Formats: sequence, structure tokens, C-alpha cells
Amino acid sequence: MKITILTVGTRGDVQPFVALGQGLKAAGHDVAICTSVTFKPFIEANGLTYVYMSDDIIRFIDSEAGREAMDKTDNIFAWIKLAIQMTNAMKPVYRRMLDEEWTAAQGSQALIYHPKALGGYHIAEKLGIPGFLSLPMPLFVPTAAFPSIVLPEWNLGGGYNKLSYTVAASMSQVALGNLVNVWRRETLGLPKRSALASELVRPDGQPVPVLHCYSPHVLPEPKDWPETAVVTGYWFLDHHNDWQPSADLLDFLAAGAPPVYVGFGSISGRDPARTTRAIIEALSRTRQRGILATGWGGLQAETLPDSIFKLDAAPHDWLFPRMTAVIHHGGAGTTAAGLRAGVPTIVCPFFGDQPFWGRRVAALGVGPNPIPQKQLSADALTAAIRAVSTDMTIRRKAVRLGQKLRQEDGIANAVNFIETMVKKQ
Repeated sequence: MKITILTVGTRGDVQPFVALGQGLKAAGHDVAICTSVTFKPFIEANGLTYVYMSDDIIRFIDSEAGREAMDKTDNIFAWIKLAIQMTNAMKPVYRRMLDEEWTAAQGSQALIYHPKALGGYHIAEKLGIPGFLSLPMPLFVPTAAFPSIVLPEWNLGGGYNKLSYTVAASMSQVALGNLVNVWRRETLGLPKRSALASELVRPDGQPVPVLHCYSPHVLPEPKDWPETAVVTGYWFLDHHNDWQPSADLLDFLAAGAPPVYVGFGSISGRDPARTTRAIIEALSRTRQRGILATGWGGLQAETLPDSIFKLDAAPHDWLFPRMTAVIHHGGAGTTAAGLRAGVPTIVCPFFGDQPFWGRRVAALGVGPNPIPQKQLSADALTAAIRAVSTDMTIRRKAVRLGQKLRQEDGIANAVNFIETMVKKQ
């Protein structure tokens, strides 16, 4: 079966799909991934076919406007207002992305798509092929168990929780629904869809299968979900055997106690220098050694004490088990890697699903309450580092959760689900 994967965003939006693609390829399928051209070498190095998409979205994320959007996305209403304002300016970017997805999907027998790849549902409809909505968070399928992660976590019961998913979906349609409808008509020749139409239901009335690539040990699958929505376990992409750490990194690790990892991926926020100063101060106060991952567009540090090692990048599955704790933004993939390593986690979220995963870390007892980036300070980090360094209950729970995650095979579960659903369709 020829399967095309559509995904958009940063490394965290791409890497799990590369891992899934490898699993599908091993099961005998022909797999191609369409995403920003920045990731072409990464995808091809992992043995998969790359299909072109421009870097326009990546460039926006790293722009001043993109940083402003991230600063406001802890408030869904402010984000929707900003998204509406940005849509006109971004129309050509979104339109090119939709056209590139359509070109990439030609000849496909099934589609797997991240929700940020806006064309996935509509392309599957036009081609008459199975489409799988796939994401690392519980964002779309309604449940009475908890509200949509992008709306307030009010304790108003199951009715509010279920309704919140409809509200969140409608709000996103306000920003981008008209743009997609124009593309549906002009490119796909499909009729307009109502802003209230659900992308969880196909035009023939059958449900769209939804893959959630996180662990049920981290967030159990709600009992009121349909059988077409599944939590598979994480899709981990482990480092290649030919990856080697630098001699300097090995020397630093060998020179003392396991350090604390600090890194916020490709996200820098509005003042990365201030954040870096707070990190250095907190590590100094707690007498902890540290590894500072500067990342793509992330933290900035020119001069560091000998107790802190500056790192451009290293595979999380290799690095995190060698840490005493990890501090990060709470992206789904980074959170998964830290939990699997069996070390305590401190989440300092920016936006989106990151506060949700920070709350899950605290609820599981494997880290303290999250520290929002706007509240990030040397004092707050100092308290959090002391907690994960000295609280043996946190450390024991982190070890036990890591053991459970290492025993899962989320990719095999996903491949089995995809093949089963295709046969049913």
C-alpha cells in the first residue's frame, strides 16, 4: 500500500511520523513524507521518501510575528484573534502548503496527516482513500473525561468537557475555514463545508480514524471514545548506531554527578537571554551541573561556568538517561523522551499542548507543577530543581514510569490499527 504522511511544523511535529513511517515500511508499505524541505535530509537519512513542501511555515515560526503568536497562545481567545489578523498576510503561504500537499498525495492509497497539515481530510475525501488524523495529544475526539486542552480546565463536569471540543474546533474554523473552503472549490472541485462540519466524520458518514501517539500510562484512553480513536503508545525514533557524542561531551559527563538537562527545542520566546540567565542562576544556587541545549532558535549563551556544558544537539534517547532531571518546554516528543528515560521532569511551557503535558507530569508525580515561561525565574527554577533532586518519591515514580514506557511498542500498535482500519474501509 502506498501511504503518504503529511505533517507541518518543527522537529517535534516531524520525528514521530518518521518513526511511524519506518514501522510501516518494515511492514511492507511504500511510505513518503511531505513536510518542510528543511527536514528532507533527516527523512531520507531514515530510509523514507521525501516529498516537497516549502519552508514558509518554518520561517514564520522563527519570525518576530511567530514568536508573538507563541507568546499569546496560552490564551485561546487571544490566539484566535491574532490568527484572524494573520490569515490575510499568510494566505499565500497556506495556499502553497495546501497545493503542495495535494501534489504530494497523488497516487496514494492512504493518507496519514497531522491536523496542522490543513489539506489532509479534504484530500482523502477527493481521492476516495482512507485518511488517518494523527497527533500526539487528545485534541479532537470529544470525551466527558476532560475538556479540550486548548480551553480552560474548568471543573464543570462531563457536559462542559464534551462541548469544549466542539467549541475549540469551531474557533479554529473561524480563522482558517474560509481559506480552506476556497481551496476545496478551486483546486479539488469539492463543495463548501460548514464551519460546524466535523472533520471526524467522512462525507459518507463513517468516522475518521484517529491515532494518538502518546502512552496510556501517561494519559489513559477515555472509556467513551469510539473504537476508531486509539492511544497507541509513543512513536519513538531512536538514534542511529553511527551517532557518536563528542569527546568534550563525554568528558563533561564523566567529570562529575549526572547533570540537569535544560532545553526548549526550537522555541526561544521573546527574551531568550533573560531565560538563560535564570537557568544559570538556578543551577548555581542548587549546586547542580547542567547541560544547556541551545537548539534551533532556542536558548542563548556565550559565556558559561565550567559546571554547565553548552550543547547544540544530541539524541534524547541517548542523553536523557544520563541526566539527573530534565527541564524543557513540554512538547509532546520531548516529554515522552524524558519520561521514558525514567528521570524527573520540570516543564516550562510556552503554548498549545505544553501546559497540558506539564500538568500531566505533575499529576503522575514525576515532577513539580509546570512553570509557565512568563513566570520563569531563577527563584521558581531553584525550587523546582531542589524538589526533583531531593524528593525520592518523585524519583521512584519517574523510574517506574520509565520502565513501563520502555516496554511499549506504540509503532507496532499503530501499524496494526492502520492496517485493520484500511481493511474495514
